[in-house]
Amino acid sequence: MSNADLSNLLRRFGEEQCVQEPLYAALCATAADDERALALLAEAPPEQRKPNLLLAALHERVLAGAARELAAYYRSADGSRAPDAGLAAALRDCLAREWPTLLRHLRHGATQTNEIARCAAVWPALEAAANATAARDLALLDFGCSAGLNLGVDEYALRYRGDDGAWHPRGPASDGQRAEIESRWLGGSPPPAAAHWRLALRHGLDPAPVDVADPVRLRWLQACLWPHDAARRERLARAAFQLRHLPFTLTQSSDCISAIEPWLQALPAGVQPVLLTSWVLYYLSETDLARLRETVDCLALSHGLAWICGELPALSARDATVPSLPALPPGELASSATLWTLRWLARRRIAESVLGWSHPHGRWVAWRNVCP
Repeated sequence: MSNADLSNLLRRFGEEQCVQEPLYAALCATAADDERALALLAEAPPEQRKPNLLLAALHERVLAGAARELAAYYRSADGSRAPDAGLAAALRDCLAREWPTLLRHLRHGATQTNEIARCAAVWPALEAAANATAARDLALLDFGCSAGLNLGVDEYALRYRGDDGAWHPRGPASDGQRAEIESRWLGGSPPPAAAHWRLALRHGLDPAPVDVADPVRLRWLQACLWPHDAARRERLARAAFQLRHLPFTLTQSSDCISAIEPWLQALPAGVQPVLLTSWVLYYLSETDLARLRETVDCLALSHGLAWICGELPALSARDATVPSLPALPPGELASSATLWTLRWLARRRIAESVLGWSHPHGRWVAWRNVCP
């Protein structure tokens, strides 16, 4: 990509995706005019050359205490300064002083999706998978799992607020220590009353899985969160603590697609395998996306693999008709809405159902009142 392309990429990301994070909107605009920032972004591999990787790298330096000038703007570092004319100089200073570390982040890092509030949609999606496959014991495989925090979905305290203002608690009760997830439940029907499934096995695949017991790796996960959102930081910290006390495994693989079948073959009898992808397909090349889809369909036919997919509509739905978005809460954008689909083996053929929509970070869920 040329510098002009990278500059446009940053500007568009700041304008379209950073509406609720003024610092990042300003940083994207500032970086778009900074030759060294553009050169840094250009160092990322093509599949990772995203503005949010650059933003995460800068945030990590702030959280590490290595970018004092920038830290003044970051609420995550107790900063309170609003974006102003001094932001450009603070960015230049950070780039100059922390270039080797930033370069390493861009060349070898990846923004890793650890927004556990997405579990507000994963939880009912697992209910749908259990219903569709007539299974109770599920073996969950989180593809592109990062730290594997989605694997604790059944251990988080969920609270859905309906259109009538009433709260609907689901999952374990809040105890002040569990990760707590609050979400708007849009539409007249309440969320599923109870889980008719259990996670018998939890496994994650990632090219670079994160050990949540490693403080340096945990700091990178915090850096991938937006600076203003203290609630997300608290959820991440609690979920990481919980995960360390759950039975789970994470596998590092440079080819996660090829690692799915060996996982399936090693499963004990009597469990229903479920693949989960959430905001991961965005990072795959067209070739790898096509390969993943072909692989999963083959494994559905041979091993009964079900696939829960939460992505942008163009990536999530393949056979099913994409429904219209519901009326969203004030201030919410339709452009980043996540479409949740389920593919599974039904009568020796692959079926697909649209489960519903959600905010990419789980702030709202709009589930369809249909049974796969």
